[in-house]
Amino acid sequence: MGVYVHAIECAVPPAGYAQGYIRDNMKRWLGRSPRAVRLIDRVYRESGIETRHSVIRDREAFFCEAADGTAATPSTRERNEMFTAESKPMFVDLARRAMASAGVGPREVTHVVTLSCTGFYSPGPHYHIVQGLGLRPTVQRYHLGFMGCFAAFPALRLARTICQAEPEAVVLAVSVELCTLHVQLAEHLDAIVADAIFADGGAAAVVSAARPGRDRSALRIDHLAPTLVPDSESEMAWTIGERGFEMVLSQYVPRILEANVRPMIEPTLAAAGWTVDQVDRWAIHPGGKLILDKLESSLGLTDGLGPSRSVLRRFGNMSSATVLFVLKEILEDVGAGDGDLVAAMAFGPGLTVEMGLMTRLAARSAGASGVRGQLERTGSGS
Repeated sequence: MGVYVHAIECAVPPAGYAQGYIRDNMKRWLGRSPRAVRLIDRVYRESGIETRHSVIRDREAFFCEAADGTAATPSTRERNEMFTAESKPMFVDLARRAMASAGVGPREVTHVVTLSCTGFYSPGPHYHIVQGLGLRPTVQRYHLGFMGCFAAFPALRLARTICQAEPEAVVLAVSVELCTLHVQLAEHLDAIVADAIFADGGAAAVVSAARPGRDRSALRIDHLAPTLVPDSESEMAWTIGERGFEMVLSQYVPRILEANVRPMIEPTLAAAGWTVDQVDRWAIHPGGKLILDKLESSLGLTDGLGPSRSVLRRFGNMSSATVLFVLKEILEDVGAGDGDLVAAMAFGPGLTVEMGLMTRLAARSAGASGVRGQLERTGSGS
């Protein structure tokens, strides 16, 4: 039975900041340390990012100046309260837009999966989606929390499993990540790198076993597989501190991925009858420019990461939502072919490497009017 991603919608907060502006603000807050200023200049210069978005509209109010002239940062409680206030409407709006794009009505959604590693509240975002959009109260709801940048893949795997077990299911998966709420203003390299690359954004996808209509493109989910890089647990972590969530991000992560990813993913590709050379499009989570550079070299790609670099340049790293931004670019690329083989990948604490193999099914005619009217329900086949 085929299971398909019928629509992906993405969003960022209205407030966008040039990377140079953020750099200058960071240098102002940490300017008492010449070493920190040098690190900030280097990290921001090499980030590959031009613009990032944030729900923080007034940084001067978010980071108050303490009596000694340093920045007084908000408590974890204050940050989470802002996450709760800002993320609720984003979750609901993204879900609404994805449903509209897929032509799915409120009574047709059977399952809602939400994901975020940047805040918590209960009743959770899945509840507010059901209430805000008038979904049936019997909709099954799940939340994948605190997993990190790879969480879109467990969400897709859960959606696929549901659709295989229940062929009439329509699964709505929604990610909202407000990473900038956890900026640390610390002088060590992990914090400076995290503050230089992470951004706010969200994405939503509609998944079902319904055959895609001829009027719009879709991604058939062929295979999803997680794996772990041996002896790498200490290289990346995400913990809860007194003043926000704290990132452990080793400078060795790009080299570790470069050395390990190809031998790790080749068995996954082989299980699907693919090889690295047969992949037409790569949707790799842009965790950072150096990671993309190292993986491009390791996989022997020649300018094969255009969508990933484009998302990184325009939006930064939005944790679990980011790879969905990349997949949306590939899904909607009019230059992409029917039947293109798409290999998607993301990584996070563990080090965990998640991979998804998909086939892009191109629209065959123009003038799509909504997927639901175009879908053919099927209990078998792809």
